[in-house]
Amino acid sequence: MKDALLSLRGLTKAYPGVVANSDISFDIRAGEVHALLGENGAGKSTLVKTIYGLVRPDHGTMTLAGQPYAPHEPRAARAAGVAMVFQHFSLFDALTVAENITLGMENPPPLKDLSARIRDVSDRYGLPLDPARIVGDLSAGERQRVEIIRCLLQDPRLMIMDEPTSVLTPQEVHILFETLRKLRAQGTSILYISHKLEEIRALCEHATILRLGKVVGTCDPRVTSARQMAEQMVGGTLQTPARAGNVTGEVVLEVKDLSAPSPRAFGMALKSVSFAVRKGEVLGIGGVAGNGQDELLLALSGEMRVADGMVQFKGQPVGRLGPTERRRLGLLTAPEERMGHAAAPDMSLTENALLTGAVREGLTANGFLNWGKARTFAESIIKGFDVRTPGPQNTARSLSGGNLQKFVIGREILQRPDVLVVNQPTWGVDASAAAAIRQALLDLASKGAAVIVVSQDLDELMEISDRFAALNEGRLSALRPAQGLTVDEIGLMLGGAHGMEVAHVAG
Repeated sequence: MKDALLSLRGLTKAYPGVVANSDISFDIRAGEVHALLGENGAGKSTLVKTIYGLVRPDHGTMTLAGQPYAPHEPRAARAAGVAMVFQHFSLFDALTVAENITLGMENPPPLKDLSARIRDVSDRYGLPLDPARIVGDLSAGERQRVEIIRCLLQDPRLMIMDEPTSVLTPQEVHILFETLRKLRAQGTSILYISHKLEEIRALCEHATILRLGKVVGTCDPRVTSARQMAEQMVGGTLQTPARAGNVTGEVVLEVKDLSAPSPRAFGMALKSVSFAVRKGEVLGIGGVAGNGQDELLLALSGEMRVADGMVQFKGQPVGRLGPTERRRLGLLTAPEERMGHAAAPDMSLTENALLTGAVREGLTANGFLNWGKARTFAESIIKGFDVRTPGPQNTARSLSGGNLQKFVIGREILQRPDVLVVNQPTWGVDASAAAAIRQALLDLASKGAAVIVVSQDLDELMEISDRFAALNEGRLSALRPAQGLTVDEIGLMLGGAHGMEVAHVAG
């Protein structure tokens, strides 16, 4: 292609037991926003790491602006004009914005000069940011601005963005898209990875679709529906989640006036949070990242102890009980951070299944581990939740983010909890896997469990929730029936302007 900025030809990369990329060829034109789509495990991460110099391909070539391009490390990619905004931010909370940006530069100017450049770039692209602010005090959206401005200071020809809107409010998404359109107008190319297909349709001119490491199609997202793209990704029909029944029973978990400081230096304290959830009910809790979601999960899991009267499970005070005791009773949780919190990266899937399933699945006896039963449990998770992996002996680190998420959620659901609390159940997960996870949560509720879903994905919450509440600055809004809620009402609740009185709703 004449106007191609980056051309990929025959890129192939294999790891033990899996071919991550197989003969991948396509072009990214100068000044276009090009989507890279695919299920979890389709090979997207390996491909962009190859472009950014983190992975060396086994075969194939790349050309950038007509010249051979084979970066041996990210520094070489940046020098060639390729920048990347990762899905997981790499920032130090205790440092200022300017200090964090300095750490990512080869030859940083004096801090005063850099601060002036940060202000100039942030103003020019509509990303307001104070270089003197401590990163730990920033919202998730502001943290992403730090990463973007760090890239923009390099004057990139190609910017790679991996799930850039996963932690943003609708307003922040709008600001980001305006910035990306300005970059496109100036001739910058953008390789955009996202599972939010309506965003792809609004922003991108071309899309390359991967499945099982191969290019299986291309399309113009502006004239292709989200469902059509999703079905190209999965190679089949996409199922819409539906509940078998909707019968609620007695209150099984009650939280009363829960107040607790955050155990983290830059966390959010919980302030008089109260709610109750019944058997068979799905309670959705929304909120922008950093408003107390992690702290709420810690308080419900038992990782953060609170006064006994603040958390009651089946009428029994459990605030002082730890995670193992709560799991034994039937109160299970799945945290947002998959790698390092929900799963141990360098342990096998069998070992990770054992970590939370030992008590309820009877994987120990008389102080000894039953590795046979643990392996069988891991295999049942892999099979039941379509986890793409060679087998239970593989480490958690070897899985793609979405496949690890399926493993973590499946591990908890298969333990038959009476209450399951999940934080960001489909974050970074493709459309097919997200639908499967949501269906599994609805099926769990249909069998009589109470399910609490904490999520920043409002479409997800409206799709599966019976009632909805919003966390804002550590306070929970009044619970509302999810059916009939408008976007404006939800926005007010998320902003803390609606239902600031703390509601105790027993149903």
